[in-house]
Amino acid sequence: MKNRTRNDYLQRIDRVIALLEQTVNEGDDLPDPARLAEVAHLSPFHFHRVYRALTGETLGNTVLRLRLLRALRLLADPAQSVTEAALAVGYETPQAFARAFRQAFDATPTEWRGQQEQLDEAIERMSRAPADSTRAPALLQVEVVSVEPFRVVAVRHRGNYDDLGEAYAGLFEWAVEQGVIEQFIGIYGVPVSDQRDTPPDACEFDCALAFDRDVAPGEGMQVLPLGGGRWARHRHVGAYLGTGLDEATDALLAQWLPASGYRLRDAPVFHHYLDDPEQTPEAMLRTDIYVPLS
Repeated sequence: MKNRTRNDYLQRIDRVIALLEQTVNEGDDLPDPARLAEVAHLSPFHFHRVYRALTGETLGNTVLRLRLLRALRLLADPAQSVTEAALAVGYETPQAFARAFRQAFDATPTEWRGQQEQLDEAIERMSRAPADSTRAPALLQVEVVSVEPFRVVAVRHRGNYDDLGEAYAGLFEWAVEQGVIEQFIGIYGVPVSDQRDTPPDACEFDCALAFDRDVAPGEGMQVLPLGGGRWARHRHVGAYLGTGLDEATDALLAQWLPASGYRLRDAPVFHHYLDDPEQTPEAMLRTDIYVPLS
């Protein structure tokens, strides 16, 4: 039953990839994300994160891979010129195509023309998304819990996630100045962007503190509702920064969720940071990851 449920999720994603490949091959405009989420029967709220978890690549990387795959097949035809191949897969100039090709294969399209063995090997590799859907499921300890709704005071950090500590320090300074630090009960975070796929200066993350009573937010802050309803909770041990939490969330979405019988609800994934990073070794920091379920 679990394998059948997981295969159902993979088949949904396969339908998205098939539509993208058809679009690339026919030179049509790419479908918008809402249409792709509809094809996958997934909520637009979580579609990008689920797609990346199951394929190991972003939608943009999938399109690039499919364009290069189409170009490789065209280059295998002696009647096709490099310029014709470039234009057929959506590049405005042969130079732009050559740059993308060299970045992917460390060679130019001209160098590979007529090299059937290299082309066949590359075609085989580019025909598959990076994620290996046959890998063994991650060994995750997951609880399904009910969480009472609560509110946090949050500030949205825009920029490199390595600088999140400064944003949290500012929140604590504000809490001290406002005389509410004694009411502080928890540190939370809401990853708005995926730092692995977003340029550092464009990343967004809601840094948040919880209090045991309602607290009016300061300038540039907001009150965010969290919790309410049913959640999958997994405790991650390791650094608060870096990509460990993203990879653990990917495992939840790609391995645990499809076999669980639950569906995602339209609410943000959030983190509850349980330890003081100034008092606890980085390798021992604990974070509860919450994924909304229906």
